[in-house]
Amino acid sequence: MKPDFEKTIFYRSYMTCVFAGLIGTVLCMIYDLTFVQVMRFPLSSIINVSTLIFAINLIFLVIGACYYWSVKFLPFGEIIYVIVFLVLTIVFILMLQKFQRTDDSVINGKFRWLSSGIVVILGLLAAVAVPLLYRSKKFDEYVL
Repeated sequence: MKPDFEKTIFYRSYMTCVFAGLIGTVLCMIYDLTFVQVMRFPLSSIINVSTLIFAINLIFLVIGACYYWSVKFLPFGEIIYVIVFLVLTIVFILMLQKFQRTDDSVINGKFRWLSSGIVVILGLLAAVAVPLLYRSKKFDEYVL
């Protein structure tokens, strides 16, 4: 089936990131709800369902701009994009390990696990899933 319009790099990169953001939202909500229930995490006021829904989708709009910019304007842009987002994921995880949410070390440890898991999910989606989906012919044909 022939599309009604030409899918530009801008359109494909943004729509791929929007789709990855929706998948990331669902995965992070499942992870968050499971973690809070299983670990009996008492401080779920900052990382909750509504925060995840809005924050992840806004983050993936910014990631879409970064992906578009790197693919459009940089030589070997996709490789640079993947490396940058893998490094950013590692940096954010390391930064979270120093974060102090309360005076209780057990609750701090649980908060670090919860937030690090969300960062890993989002980092892998941004660094791996976005380029793979962008290059996928079936994704382009059936989803975009």
